[in-house]
Amino acid sequence: MARRAIYPGSFDPLTNGHVAIIQRGLNLFDRLVVAVANNPQKAPLFTVDERRAFILEAVGNDPRVEVDSFDGLMVHYARSRGVHTVLRGLRAVSDFEYEFQLANMNRKLMPEFESVFVMTGEDYFYVSSRLVREVATFGGDVTGMVPANVAAALRKKLPPR
Repeated sequence: MARRAIYPGSFDPLTNGHVAIIQRGLNLFDRLVVAVANNPQKAPLFTVDERRAFILEAVGNDPRVEVDSFDGLMVHYARSRGVHTVLRGLRAVSDFEYEFQLANMNRKLMPEFESVFVMTGEDYFYVSSRLVREVATFGGDVTGMVPANVAAALRKKLPPR
């Protein structure tokens, strides 16, 4: 039986830190579902379809990676997919507190659910989608923080001021 996990997130935009977590996840699991969350509480810069395309290109269409999207609770999505493990990346201690609460809530909603945490690499611990958007909005160079396809899309969507 293949070991599968879901790596959920908004990925708005996809960063090299996300790509690193995907690669590390593939060392732990046979298959990984990268699930783009459609969160109506956030105002995304990119559409769900654009974010899915960024991920597919960044992983080189690796057959072990499926890119999907979901609405609502991640545990409901996981149950519908028959997956009981979520992969989450941690950058700093501040991430741990939020992720710890989320993991326990998910276990309350779905007792058979497991959360697996991996630390992001030292090259990307300071990178977040929110900071990348902010830097790009003000004309900063995000090269090295995001895949090349995402950097190009950011330049198109957020022309220099």
